[in-house]
Amino acid sequence: MRIGLLGPLEVRNDDGAAVEITGARLRTLLSALALEPGRVVSAGRLVDAVWGTSPPATANALQALVSRLRRAGARLDSTPSGYRLPEATVDAARFEELVTVARTAPDEKRVVLLREALSLWRGPALGDVSDAQFFQGPIARLDELRLSATEEYAEAVLRLGHGADLVGELSRLLAEHPLRERLAAALMLSLQAAGRPAEALQVFARIRMALADELGADPARELSAAHAKILRETVPDRDEARTNLRAGLTSFVGRNAEVACVAKLVGEYRLTTLTGPGGAGKTRLATETGRQLLTEGGGVWFAELAPITDGADVPQAVLDALGLREQVYTGSLSSGTPRERAVRALRDRDAVLVLDNCEHVIEAAAELAEYLLGECPRLRVLATSREPLALTGEALWPVEPLTLPAEGATPVEALSCASVRLLADRAAAVRPGFTVDESTVDDVVRICRALDGMPLAVELAAARLRSLTVPQLASRLDDRFRLLTAGSRTALPRHRTLRAVVDWSWDLLEPDERQLLRRLSVFSGGATADAAEAVCGGTAEPLSALVDKSLLTVSEDAEPRYRMLETIKAYGLEQLAVADEREELRQAHAEWFASFAETGDKYLRRAEQIEWLARFAAEHGNLISAVRGAIAAGEATTSLRLATSCAWFWMLTAHKTEAQELIEAALALPGEVDRELRAMGYAMAALLLTVGMTDETSADALGRKALELSRDSKNSLLRFLVPVYAQTGDNGVLMSALDELLSEEDPWLRAQTLLRRSRVLLNVWHDAAAQEADVREAVRLFRQSGERWGMSLALNSLAEVLGRRGELEEAVSCYEESIRVVSEIGSAEDVLFARGRQAHLFWQLGDESAATAAIAAAERDARTVSVPDSLAFLAQTKADLARWRGDLAEARLELNRAEALLSEVPPHPLFRAMIQHSHAYLDAQAGDLPSARDRRRKALAMAAESGEATYLATVLVGVADHALRLDRPVAAADLLSAARTLRGGPDLALPDATAAEAAVQAEPSGTVDDPIALAYDVLT
Repeated sequence: MRIGLLGPLEVRNDDGAAVEITGARLRTLLSALALEPGRVVSAGRLVDAVWGTSPPATANALQALVSRLRRAGARLDSTPSGYRLPEATVDAARFEELVTVARTAPDEKRVVLLREALSLWRGPALGDVSDAQFFQGPIARLDELRLSATEEYAEAVLRLGHGADLVGELSRLLAEHPLRERLAAALMLSLQAAGRPAEALQVFARIRMALADELGADPARELSAAHAKILRETVPDRDEARTNLRAGLTSFVGRNAEVACVAKLVGEYRLTTLTGPGGAGKTRLATETGRQLLTEGGGVWFAELAPITDGADVPQAVLDALGLREQVYTGSLSSGTPRERAVRALRDRDAVLVLDNCEHVIEAAAELAEYLLGECPRLRVLATSREPLALTGEALWPVEPLTLPAEGATPVEALSCASVRLLADRAAAVRPGFTVDESTVDDVVRICRALDGMPLAVELAAARLRSLTVPQLASRLDDRFRLLTAGSRTALPRHRTLRAVVDWSWDLLEPDERQLLRRLSVFSGGATADAAEAVCGGTAEPLSALVDKSLLTVSEDAEPRYRMLETIKAYGLEQLAVADEREELRQAHAEWFASFAETGDKYLRRAEQIEWLARFAAEHGNLISAVRGAIAAGEATTSLRLATSCAWFWMLTAHKTEAQELIEAALALPGEVDRELRAMGYAMAALLLTVGMTDETSADALGRKALELSRDSKNSLLRFLVPVYAQTGDNGVLMSALDELLSEEDPWLRAQTLLRRSRVLLNVWHDAAAQEADVREAVRLFRQSGERWGMSLALNSLAEVLGRRGELEEAVSCYEESIRVVSEIGSAEDVLFARGRQAHLFWQLGDESAATAAIAAAERDARTVSVPDSLAFLAQTKADLARWRGDLAEARLELNRAEALLSEVPPHPLFRAMIQHSHAYLDAQAGDLPSARDRRRKALAMAAESGEATYLATVLVGVADHALRLDRPVAAADLLSAARTLRGGPDLALPDATAAEAAVQAEPSGTVDDPIALAYDVLT
């Protein structure tokens, strides 16, 4: 067995195949043993590792966990004092061994060994248990050894003369460990090897300041020696000055890779323009790129165009950057126009000219750049602008916002994102001691995401931390323009506040561009060109202009989407209110998306389902904002048009709770609404309540309201409700209504009707053959319609039919196809159900490893599921598997977990019945028959009331087990016979049923007139 601890826990067998170790405690136990391979770990230490300060209530909990680990494939030795993991290859042990050997090897061999050692790391050490107190010591030791090994590797590589390639990795590590002097020394020497001595000296300056500020210490001898070496070996350029770049006052965060890319573009193209919105960091990126280009020879000259107001002054700004003021120079450089003088100064130089902030003098800047490039063959131009210069041969580099953390990110995950590192760096400068940790990470993530990762906005927010706490800052960003006003006093006026940044861009727009920009702010999540034109008016020309001016971004999707940053959107909404257009645009937006949803809704139940699901998903933000806006405005018809047309999409994509809230709010609005539209509202509200395993009581009332309003409707969804919610005790009338629907042309409606009729055939007439025929035809019709969700339901029903009569492999295949088709629409909840059923079938087939693999796959899928009833179903599935393999403690734990999850929602009575049914087995096996009896009575009452034959049959099997424990074999045989009658045959897929049948094989059984009465008699 091979075990990986240097990252998330990874286990493989000797053939290299992955071994699934499921369950947090099991993975924790294996991690604790793997830290000391071949050595005995005491039981006490293992209990501390697994349970921490909350030891288990039972003495054999550790032993049970060890048994599970052995069944998973781990070989463990038991000793009187604990357990040992023999013959395992552990990457952490191998890492330590390689580092130890490398330290006595010559440099050539040392590099090879340390490279191999460091390549073993796949992520943070012991990633699965990084929060557990027990593992903090080993994690710290391994992390320190990793850093030391990295430093030793770098030093060896440098001694061999190959250090230039290490800059990126060492820079990243030093950013994470800014006071680590040995690492800083290695980075400095690596920068020197890369021909960047100036940056190496900046590294020394930063760490010297940090050491003094935080530790009150001077640099150590080794770091000072590296500094002296660089100073000694750097030959100063005694010729004329080669740059006017000023030293940065703050660290450069998050764009080191971009510097290299932009420098490469400057080398390949004579004109390169950095584009992006205000505050994106174009100037800083151009400056840092210029520093890098200085190391390649030639000069770099930085011309600031922001202060000038007239395009005619652009050539003079270039002369000022070159230091060629008229009163200083004589001769050829003092005569002629500023443009001619600039040409004479640059014609014979290898130089890069940075034209910064061109957008407000774009025509003049473009004209001068073209002229200089044509006259000066060795000149290259790097421009920054909110729009391209639009010259032939221009290379563009869009300066994107800094990377953003995901919602719910951990401190480590958050700090891997440049926006968070920038905020942390600037915040620490104004609020000493500030760190991104468990107490601050959620608010830090919220701040960075709200500000789109825009560097200037993040820096302005960090400056506010002088007077606000992080939670206070995060909660006030809705008023970002009033809040973010604490920029540097020496910054350009338009960079001192967030509003000034956007004002600058707004003032440069043409009137039609301003109109379009403010109107586009009504969209949430972007807009297609068609939507923008329909809602906002205008043509494609200003839309393209706003993209060029970095106020919109455009996606590369098949149908491109135009998006704006949240800060631009907030500004646009302000301008929309100023123009008194907000309500007009909200109505236009709502009408467009109501029509979009009405058009797309029918395709969600056809072969085009996947295409339209993607379109609905892309517009989800717009659809939600449209329906919420219509509800807030009291527009009952528009609200219901939107909510009902989106309901099927919301149901398929796990937005049921939000959908239910919106539909109910729309239904509650006063006002005249078309009867069929209101009926559809009630119908969809009812349907959302019936999906999953929640209580359907309120769904019946909603469905009946829909029925009252839609008896003559031609709508396929509404017509399907007639037999579902019609209140009739006459099964013949019900079957006639279903048969009438089967004459419809719509294959989806016929398939749904057949699924409904198949349940009636089994529940009322117990005709398993007729049920199977209807289910098979439903599968065929769903395939014809192309509707994946319905197809998965039909395949699940067919799998249950096949499994009951013993065709277990075929049933497994049906569930596999169900998983495949429902995965195409991304419904993880339905995947969980099918995988759980597969696991039970694998167990009945005797393939425990396949059952374990199915559960492991379900647990992976469950990471993206937040619906409590789906997670509760998975827990109950695991509980039954644990019970069948004899692990009663684990089974009880999973059932308790299922009940805890169901406390968040009102569960369906049948689900509650099955939970009680499973608990009763555990009670009985533990010898507590009174408790088992009480639970079985509850399960029996709920199953009998439901009218669902298969669930009632399952409960009767449990009562038969109880009868056997009371030594009433004849009653058990009669109950099992009644269960067979209810489901139209045996249930060969259920281990409890086959075990009970085997136990009463020799007992006579007859027809039972009232099996429920017999069951209550057994349970009395």
